[in-house]
Amino acid sequence: MNERTAVLALALLALSRPALADPFASNWAPSLKSEARLIADGSGQAGFQIELSPGSITYWRDPGDAGVPPTFDFSRSMNVASAEVDFPAPGRIAESDGSEAFGYQRGVVFPIRVQAADPSRPVTLALDANYAVCEKICLPARAALELNLPKGVATPYAAEIDAARRLIPKREDAAALGIDLTALQERNWRLCLPAESGARRDLFVEPPAGWWLTAKSQEAEAGRDCFALVLRQTPADAAFPAEVRATITGGEGAVETKVKLSPKS
Repeated sequence: MNERTAVLALALLALSRPALADPFASNWAPSLKSEARLIADGSGQAGFQIELSPGSITYWRDPGDAGVPPTFDFSRSMNVASAEVDFPAPGRIAESDGSEAFGYQRGVVFPIRVQAADPSRPVTLALDANYAVCEKICLPARAALELNLPKGVATPYAAEIDAARRLIPKREDAAALGIDLTALQERNWRLCLPAESGARRDLFVEPPAGWWLTAKSQEAEAGRDCFALVLRQTPADAAFPAEVRATITGGEGAVETKVKLSPKS
């Protein structure tokens, strides 16, 4: 074997070996239009990271006019008392058919709040995630992931998870936000709150199960940002007042609150 052949053989051998495992991230779980993995921040906490192919989107917990929200199952985890996923604030995405999706483009990191059953023992976070990835058509994606969560060490993903945490809407009281909710006529309301500097405000509303409520931005007026709420569908046993979770994005930062809808008296 000459020298050139030997170098080529060594290079091919190196390429054939599995990549060294990243101790702070699981392997990527690939799908047709995305890949997903778990990442650790070094404090015993984690994030679920989805990377999307160009032009693809994935969904928030309310997917909008169509789509499927992600689901998370941590039942295979070891020494985990609880694991709760936080959702960064969504964007409103126009679809080619005229509908609107609520979700994320390019990619997203969902921070995961992990509580160990025994803090003195190692924690293995196992996640079975199902999510949808849409471009012209929607495709289901699955990820079965495991990661040992380090504690008290620096990791290259801490800043990325922290950045995702800053995108999680802060919970605020509706009165403290200055929200004014006015019933206009049957199944129509107007929600206004003091305007803020920063990005244009948007409103996402989550009514009780079986209800269909939409929110659209209106012209700002007298230092207030306003939205039109229309109740389009209710179950047969629907009753007022109805508690609605409202997520307000833009301005000086995303916030989440609860409001109660009552018809005009």
